[in-house]
Amino acid sequence: MCVMCYVDEAMKSKIIAYNAEFHKVSKSPFGKDDEIGMLNLIDGKSRSAILSRADASKVFDLSVDHFVGMPGWFGAGDPPYQIAMTHTPGGEIVGNSMGVSLEANQLVGYSGDAVSMYTHCGTHIDTFNHFGYGDRIFNDFTTGKNLGSRVWDKCGAEKHPPIFARGVLLDVAALHGVPTLPPSHAIGEADLTGCLKRQQLALAPGDVVLLHTGQMKLWPNMSFVNNTPGLNREVDAAGACHGTVPVLFTGREHHGVAHRNVVRRLAPRLHANASFGNQEPLRSGVNVPVGPCAGIEPHVIDVHGDIAF
Repeated sequence: MCVMCYVDEAMKSKIIAYNAEFHKVSKSPFGKDDEIGMLNLIDGKSRSAILSRADASKVFDLSVDHFVGMPGWFGAGDPPYQIAMTHTPGGEIVGNSMGVSLEANQLVGYSGDAVSMYTHCGTHIDTFNHFGYGDRIFNDFTTGKNLGSRVWDKCGAEKHPPIFARGVLLDVAALHGVPTLPPSHAIGEADLTGCLKRQQLALAPGDVVLLHTGQMKLWPNMSFVNNTPGLNREVDAAGACHGTVPVLFTGREHHGVAHRNVVRRLAPRLHANASFGNQEPLRSGVNVPVGPCAGIEPHVIDVHGDIAF
């Protein structure tokens, strides 16, 4: 009989979700200076344990390619992905940006390029400073003390440890017998428990959970970002209370470590004032990093049970 997970009192004290309050940022049980939340469950010992079991002969690439015209979240006016040459061999002969001789430019062909994009293009991880409540983010860091003119000095991805953990792929689309979940499907606790039972799996503290929605089948059509399936608050709490680390969406385009879709944001929103779907509870409340746009779609049939993530 599959059970989701057993969490003892010692582990419960480390799981932020147990003390989360509705529409309030959570404080970390790992101390007032903590910036990584549930990623604290990943350490040298846990990484060694998973790597010692890993079969390195088969590797799954979860990233998506970046290209001009790629789908992405641009609904708030952010710039799409662009790439352009800044130097070309012929252009340097004419423009001579380096101020060298004609002979030098004819000898050395100089090519360079630059990329411009919203950081939510492609596969990525959303950190805890992506969303908060008011002027506060996870662990009570504030805009007044911790936000500069360019970046937050707290809770950035540069603070994350190397993420090597047990990965659990839950095939929500297969549970419902469909290749792709319906538009705006709210993934709830029944989906989570149903997948675990059907796949004979159990979650453990420190797991990386990957959710297959099938949304990636729409890629690279821009409809990929419309009315996406995503987590409801019920499953946010259920997964987080079991001590999961990142939650990654597969079958869609977002960014991240192991997600290839924008699926995590349930659209349309479930709460009248939740202008960005159901994102802020995971980032500000239960403090589990979320990774959208994991390209696992080609690998779903090859993943049985758990993987080394």
